[in-house]
Amino acid sequence: MCDTRPPGDLVFRDKVGRLLRRSNFRRPVWLPSLVRAGLLGQVANTGPHRYRATWPDREGIEWSAEFTTEREAVACLAAKASGGMRFHDLRHAYATWLVTDGVPVNLVQRVMGHEQASRTLNRYTHTPDDYAARVLETFNGSAASLLPPTRETPSGSLLDGDADDL
Repeated sequence: MCDTRPPGDLVFRDKVGRLLRRSNFRRPVWLPSLVRAGLLGQVANTGPHRYRATWPDREGIEWSAEFTTEREAVACLAAKASGGMRFHDLRHAYATWLVTDGVPVNLVQRVMGHEQASRTLNRYTHTPDDYAARVLETFNGSAASLLPPTRETPSGSLLDGDADDL
């Protein structure tokens, strides 16, 4: 496959300005960044010139090893740890943040380069952890009246006595 884009359009380039291949970015840059961010195992300084690397394998079993430099410990984790975040996951996070912050979906669609807004919404945006608080905040607290009652209403407490008015 030949990349026909001009070199100035590339965000990630190799040392001579060409398209940076995924494997040449993932191993030396992305995975060590995940380790340093604590998203792919842990490296702990356990004393002078002693670093302990701990990581889970694919079955969830935790492994560890000792190293004399942090760089060696990070390299080990980057090579052996399972899981972590893919670089492409940043696109999902970006789309979710834009939509969550109120950017209109048609603009997010355009920024993401999608032909249809449905792809942006269905595949790239995800429910934020604080969605319930955001909904309540949107209604300025009045959304609490939309929630089911916390206790039953005593009988005979209707204002006009006509239950069909509800």
